[in-house]
Amino acid sequence: MPSKAPPRVSGKVFRSRIPTLLVAMFASFASIYVAGRLWQDSENRVYLIKELDRITGKGGSVISVDDTLKIIACREQHKKLSAVEMEMAAAKQEGFSLKRSTLGNGTRPLVVIGIFTKFGRKNNRDAIRKAWMGTGSALKNMENQKGVIARFVIGRSANRGDSLDIAIDNENRQTKDFLILDTHLEAPEEFSKKAKLFFAHVADKWVAEFYAKVNDDVYVNIDVLGATLATHLDKPRVYIGCMKSGEVFSEPSHKWYEPEWWKFGDKKSYFRHASAEMYVISQALAKFVSINRDILRTYAHDDVSVGSWFIGLDVKHLNDAKFCCSSWTGGAICAGV
Repeated sequence: MPSKAPPRVSGKVFRSRIPTLLVAMFASFASIYVAGRLWQDSENRVYLIKELDRITGKGGSVISVDDTLKIIACREQHKKLSAVEMEMAAAKQEGFSLKRSTLGNGTRPLVVIGIFTKFGRKNNRDAIRKAWMGTGSALKNMENQKGVIARFVIGRSANRGDSLDIAIDNENRQTKDFLILDTHLEAPEEFSKKAKLFFAHVADKWVAEFYAKVNDDVYVNIDVLGATLATHLDKPRVYIGCMKSGEVFSEPSHKWYEPEWWKFGDKKSYFRHASAEMYVISQALAKFVSINRDILRTYAHDDVSVGSWFIGLDVKHLNDAKFCCSSWTGGAICAGV
């Protein structure tokens, strides 16, 4: 029997398989390419995360939104501070200076003395003007030649604008030697606050080496004071006076009653502080009072209050007998009158 011929594959079928094969190859290459790109992107992300952790030093920690905002705020403040420092450096090169008073000859005062006075004590003030402070040209010469600025310090009456205030204003127009604390109420129970406002005010107004508080019944030897303070110019934070301590009185009827007596311990003894008749602080301490005036605590007495502000600071306490005004001796700085 004749054998059958093998079936012939048509050219049409053969041609149809070629595009299918090409599509499959293209799909395979595309899959490999996409997978490669995804793998590369994944590696890049891991690398970037590691670099970010390395730069920020945060490792794998999580930062809250609140912490992030704080960090941003701190960075902004740092930028502003740097800008201000640059502006100040440039201003200094141009001869700029802070708007605080100096003497007529352009030099810095040695000391600004605040003579704490009250209403109805004009006789005391006149006695001081005659004894050591001077008036008019004599007062100005003491400032320019000796570097000593002296002003009577007083607040305002509880009845603002009454005859007490008017009398002080009239006296000041004649003598021009008052420092009137308009925001202070002149009252015995506010005396400690008066000291705080005084040091804050003069630190803002005058760039002096020292600032002193004196009562209006004290005689001051200006020459001895100037010579003494000149020996302490090398001490940036110094508190000078007739240092003392003493009993804390808890009885309301006592003259020196301390409402906060319980804060001073069982023995009820004050810490060491300069006597109220006269004491001196350096410029850095006056600036400290000015900056922290809103949070500094005051007690019943101004000398105790001032001493409390410096008890926890790196301050040099100098006990100088020349500032003990109650016992006048040769070479003393002050004496009660």
